[in-house]
Amino acid sequence: MDASLKKAWAANGVKGVVQGQYLLTWALNILFGNLSILLFILLWELACRFNFVPQTFIAPPSAVLGTLWDMLTAGTLFKHIRVSFFRSFYGFVLAAVVALPLGFLLGGWFRLFERIMTPVLRLLAEINPFSLFPVFIVFFGIGETSKTMMIFWVCLWPILLNTITGIQNVDGLLVKSARSMGVDGRDLFLKVILPAASPNVFHGLRTGAGVAFFMLIAAEMMGASSGLGWLVFYSQINYQIPKLFATTVTIAALGLSLNFLFGVLENRWLSWKEKPPQY
Repeated sequence: MDASLKKAWAANGVKGVVQGQYLLTWALNILFGNLSILLFILLWELACRFNFVPQTFIAPPSAVLGTLWDMLTAGTLFKHIRVSFFRSFYGFVLAAVVALPLGFLLGGWFRLFERIMTPVLRLLAEINPFSLFPVFIVFFGIGETSKTMMIFWVCLWPILLNTITGIQNVDGLLVKSARSMGVDGRDLFLKVILPAASPNVFHGLRTGAGVAFFMLIAAEMMGASSGLGWLVFYSQINYQIPKLFATTVTIAALGLSLNFLFGVLENRWLSWKEKPPQY
């Protein structure tokens, strides 16, 4: 047998072993990382099956998964997910469009005005949005606009306040160094100020997105005819316990997916950021 062919086979064999070890390690990490969740689901199922908890109030995981599958195959779940997604998306985008430019201006160019307005902004941010729900209905009606504006309201403050903080915390030495090298105006903002403030800005966007989704669920429970929040409320008043739990699991899964998505985007866009040490 040719020596080069033997070397190629040997190299392929080593590569296959390395890939196999990598896949095994990846599978074990997933297994042990989610072991507590698997144990929780198992105990939940056993507690329901052996009547430690009444199934009239708590559905077992097997029934929840069966109901979830029925909702998926029927297409009803996707319809409600789509409705909730677009409601939260519109409110979040509107808040970002308003909060980001305003935060840049207040944090960088109108410092005196920002100092005057900060107490008012923080006071408005602390107002419970549920107490404003009747106000939104009075001004915008019971339709889609009131829900969008409610999402806009809760998203506005974390994005705005984090953007202001990010701009104000930019190292002045970086700005002076850039100006000494002739960088000014638009280039100074895009190449120095914005990258330095981007961790705070991204944190505000991430917080706003999470608040938007979960606030929408509450808003849909109080005044809607579709969406995941409405589905929870409908299942509750009609005593459809498996559907109630299936919708709740869906909401939790979407929340985790949203957080994971922003984590991926943060790692990609802020790859230069120094990560804290792991102990």
